[in-house]
Amino acid sequence: VLLVGGDNPVLGVPAVAGASVAAELLDHKRGPKVISFKKRRRKNSKRKRGYRDEISVIRITEILTDGKSPTIGVLGGYRDRTSGRVSVLGIDPQHGGLDWKARLGIVLQSSGETGLVTVREQLAHFAGLYPNPRDVDEVIAAVGLQGKEKVQIRKLSGGQRRRVDVALGIIGNPALIFLDEPTTGFDPEARRQFWELIRGLKADGTSILLTTHYLDEAAQLADRAGVIAGGRIVALGGIDEIGGTDARVPIVRWRDADGATREQRTEEPARLVAALVAEQGEVAALEVVRPSLEDVYLGLIAEHEQEQESAA
Repeated sequence: VLLVGGDNPVLGVPAVAGASVAAELLDHKRGPKVISFKKRRRKNSKRKRGYRDEISVIRITEILTDGKSPTIGVLGGYRDRTSGRVSVLGIDPQHGGLDWKARLGIVLQSSGETGLVTVREQLAHFAGLYPNPRDVDEVIAAVGLQGKEKVQIRKLSGGQRRRVDVALGIIGNPALIFLDEPTTGFDPEARRQFWELIRGLKADGTSILLTTHYLDEAAQLADRAGVIAGGRIVALGGIDEIGGTDARVPIVRWRDADGATREQRTEEPARLVAALVAEQGEVAALEVVRPSLEDVYLGLIAEHEQEQESAA
């Protein structure tokens, strides 16, 4: 799944096993590519030539391959690709110099910062490595670590240390930041606090590529979504539009007299519920739900698999 934001895009890439897609996304004026990627098919593939799907977004472009974390590595320039072509901010990551790297911020799943220095010392050190860094105090405030400036990193909570990771990712004032599963292992409260941090970065104009296992997180943080199945983009649109109107039709679920669970999609759930009550009286396990992003995603994947089986 590919998720992109609006004026200041947030891109989320939930894990999709076996997904292999080539995509080139351009800005809304068809201007310079921010990120483009072309992946060649294997020689024994039904599609022997390299291919490219295009999606028009506002400011940022993104790619999905078989692994989201390896993709981050390729795009960030610290992992070599096996084939194809990649361009990030107009540069091939394998040949990106210091000037190019200074325009990126990367927050991996695990960090290697020493825990023996304070938050301010660590940020001040990293700020000195960039030509145009953000103000240290400004960054500390942006990630919600006011009052922790003089605390050694090893004494911070897990959520606070993750905020330090993000602070290190944005201290260089990047044009693009990669966040690889930033909330894995967080409790619900910490996750929601972190969401507010991401929204704040977005409001400041930072473009973000976000990988996540949590589709509810993707729904909270992104504005647009594309579902990828079998190497192809099978659906693309706003978070509330993806999958089409049929995928958003409310579902009425209940348990019938025989104990079997029944469900029915309907544009008029209240009418159906009234009919069930009139027919059965008190209806067991009755619920009316609107499909979530996860429901829509699973439905699209199931539909794609059925089409593939029919075509086989």
